[in-house]
Formats: sequence, structure tokens, C-alpha cells
Amino acid sequence: MSNHFRCKTDALVIGAGIAGATTAIRLADQGLHVTLLTTEEVLQSGNTALAQGGIVYTGPKDTPTLLEKDIDTAGWHENNSRATRFLCRKGPEILKELLIDRLQVPFARDVNDWQLTLEGGHSVPRILHCADHTGKNIMEGLAAEVEKHENIEVLFQRTAIDLLTTHHHALHQDFKYSLTNQCVGAYVFNERLASVETILADYTILATGGVGQIYLHTTNTRGSIGSGLAMANRARARIVNAEFVQFHPTALYGGSKKAERRFLISEAVRGEGAVLVDGSGTPFMSRHDPRADLAPRDIVTRAIMDELLVSGDDCVFLDATRVNHDLSTRFPTIHDKCLEMGIDITRDPIPVVPAAHYFCGGVLVDNRSRTTIDRLYAAGETSCTGVHGANRLASTSLLEGLLWGHSAAQDIGLRFRKNSHLSKKMQDSIPDWQSPGDTHNEDPALIAQDWAAIRNTMWNYVGVSRSADRLNRAFSDLRTLYKNLQDFYRKTPVSKPIIDLIHGCQASYAITLAALRNQKSSGCHHRVD
Repeated sequence: MSNHFRCKTDALVIGAGIAGATTAIRLADQGLHVTLLTTEEVLQSGNTALAQGGIVYTGPKDTPTLLEKDIDTAGWHENNSRATRFLCRKGPEILKELLIDRLQVPFARDVNDWQLTLEGGHSVPRILHCADHTGKNIMEGLAAEVEKHENIEVLFQRTAIDLLTTHHHALHQDFKYSLTNQCVGAYVFNERLASVETILADYTILATGGVGQIYLHTTNTRGSIGSGLAMANRARARIVNAEFVQFHPTALYGGSKKAERRFLISEAVRGEGAVLVDGSGTPFMSRHDPRADLAPRDIVTRAIMDELLVSGDDCVFLDATRVNHDLSTRFPTIHDKCLEMGIDITRDPIPVVPAAHYFCGGVLVDNRSRTTIDRLYAAGETSCTGVHGANRLASTSLLEGLLWGHSAAQDIGLRFRKNSHLSKKMQDSIPDWQSPGDTHNEDPALIAQDWAAIRNTMWNYVGVSRSADRLNRAFSDLRTLYKNLQDFYRKTPVSKPIIDLIHGCQASYAITLAALRNQKSSGCHHRVD
């Protein structure tokens, strides 16, 4: 396959959710030319737009110290205190500056102030929301700002294949013997032209989102396959906390096809008073935790799985009939989706099951979003700031993506103004993509079977509850699968399905290896042995 495109940009942002879009906007504001990649045909197609509950802000009875305590408690005290403190003190300020003052996101208001809601694990109401479509409204504002900014070029239907680094790709001997490994862009697949593009960049930002689609059941969009994790791992960036995959306790049971995301029933529904009940209508959470239905997600998820194991039922139920709100107004998206399935949430309990939801680990970054590879930054779910520790507190992820996207742009802008650019020698030493061959053995049936193997392996062996036997089985199966994929597709022209499959398999392997190495049961990483 021949290369049709080679370019140089000031900043390459891979991923266009809240973290990627915020980074792009803040960089463009400083005069940098930004190339923003999305795998989709529109900007508002990732996980950010699906966020229902809201985004952490601050309330009249709130303090940064109290928020920090709640985050640490939910994270089983395995959090990075420096990052948590940064989020609690700086996050609300950046939220107000960008989302409220600049983008004017229409968060719900009472007569005189913001209408703040409560979610599991929070001590006080502190969550801004737009009914139950907060992420959608945030992304509408960000997308509009991106589209009108003259310094941002959006490339649609682009999938990053590999990060370009001086240690792995540069042909000049000077870079071979350098102690510092630098990221200088990426090889990118153009789905429209079926060609590979070489995009060089002074700075590269990974904002590719989560990993949910490597599991059999997930609330995530199709693109959430851990591509950023896979690429950073291959480039030898440091990965931390990869074993901590959060499962949301209340995904709608039924109504989703194979490999489709499960519809999320927001934690805010429980925050407003809904109660989990078993098949006979009996509440059960108080038997598992004194916080009952407002316990953190990992505890609620395991409680549901325990109840299902004992009862043999396929699901439990969320009874929202006792919520003191007009449900069609407070939760219109959930209300309408359930009605489509014949469930009137004002009268009927909602059938729910856990599903893979959020990746608490990822590419290690500091408070400036710098990774362990020079010129490579990461923000959002693909990164690991350490804020979430072993389990994420509800509604903190949008604020984290916003703040670390802002921080990445601030740091890059400072370095850019100091003329820290790629040298011509460095640019010239990076070769264009070389096609592995022209053996056309790509078979949709084989790819579907490989994905089924990955998703079933991760769900059954690296899921809510884990043991050494399960993890060793997953490790062996995934290692064999990856070797087979490498051998089978070694001479096959690259394509979007093959890229996704390779990335998904590598991400699964990295998560399994991290889970196998960590013998301590904590938060999302629940060991039963």
C-alpha cells in the first residue's frame, strides 16, 4: 500500500472527546496549528457525549478537602495525592472558565443558583448536570468551538496505527544512541482513502478514551478498544494501574445486540433516591454496605454479582418510583429509552446488570500531562493521573479530562514559545509507512471470532472478580491469540478492522498482565483467591 500523505503540524491530538477537544482548543488559542484526529465522521461520537450524570463542581457545603477525602475513599486510598489535590483545587476553576463562562453549557439551575445533584460516594451535592444528557451538551459546546477555530484542522475517519518515536523509527544514528526517546507524531490510517499517512508533530497528545469494548458487556462506544494504551505500551511509555477496570453497576439489561454498548442507567438515579431491589422487590444494598445504594461503584457492582450468584437470576432491578422528581424531566434520555423497551420507570422497576465502564489505569502522566516519553502527552481516560486510585468516584472523569487537557495545552504552549520544535534532521530521519505485503487474507468471520475470543476471555477471567487460575488462563489464551494474529496478518495490507483487532488484543494482554502481577485485592481489582 502506497503512502499518499505526509505532513508536519505543531500539535497532533489523537482523539476528540472532552480531553482531546479541550487540548486542541487551548493549544489553538495560543496560536499553535493543531491537527485533531477522530475515527468517526462527526466530532460528537465518543464516550463523552454519553455521559449522563454530570461533572463534579463545588457546592455551598463543599470544600476541596472534602472532595479530596471522597475521592480517596472511593479509590481505596491508592490515589496519587498530588493529582487529587490538583483536581480538587484547580478543576472547578477551569470548569467555570471554559464550560460555564466561555461555552455557556446549559447546566441546570434552581431559582438563584446551580442545581447540584448527589451521586454514590459523594458526601454532599456537588455535581453539575444537564438533565441526564450532560456529556452531550458539553460536547456540543466543545465541537462548535473546535469547528470555528481557524487554528484547528479536524481529520475525520482517521485511526492512529503507531506512535512515531526516535528510538523505534528514526533512521539517523544520532537518535539511535540518544538516551532520550522522543515522540514525533504517528502513522495514521485514512479510512476514506485506505492509505497510511505520516503525520509529524512537535507534540503529540493521546486522548483515545477507554477500553470497554474489549469486554463482552460494556457501556462504551465501539471505538473504546484501548488503542492509546496499546500504542503507548509498544512505544515503551510507562503504564500504571492497568488492572483497575471499573464496572458500572447499572447498565440496562436487554435491548443491545452483540458488540453493541449497553445503555447506561446513571448513578444519579440512585443519587436522587432510587433503590436496587432483587426479583422479589426487596432492597438488598444495606446488607452489603452501610452506605447502601450510595456506596461507591465497585462495592455496588460486587453486591449485584453476589446477589445474582445466589438467586440465579439474570438481573436485578432499580426501583426509581420513589424518586421525588418528574422522571421524564429529570431523566428524559433514560425515561424515553426504557419506554422503547416497554418499561415505564414511573411505575416499573428497571432491569439492570453490571458492565465494563471506565478504565482507571493507563499511560502514566504528571499534572502537566507529560508521559515518560518526551513530546508525548496523554489526557482523559487513556491516561493515568492517579486521581482515581483503585476505583473512580462518580462524575470525576469529565473534570479530569477537562483539567488535564487544559494542563497539557499550557505546558506545550510554554515549550513551544521556547522554540522547542522538531529539527529538520529529525523529521527527515522518519520514514514513511511501509506496507507489510499484499496477501489479502482479511476475513470478517475470522475477525469476528477473534473479537469474540477476546471479549469472552476478558469478561470471564479478567472481569468483576478474578483469581490466579482465571488470570493465568487469560494470559495464556491472549498470548497465543496475539502470536497468531501477528503471524496471520504479517503480510496483509493494513485496514481499520485489523488495526482495531491488534490494538484490542494488545490492550487486553496489558490489562491481564497487570492484574496477574497485582496479588492484592483492591477496588476494581477484586481477587477472590
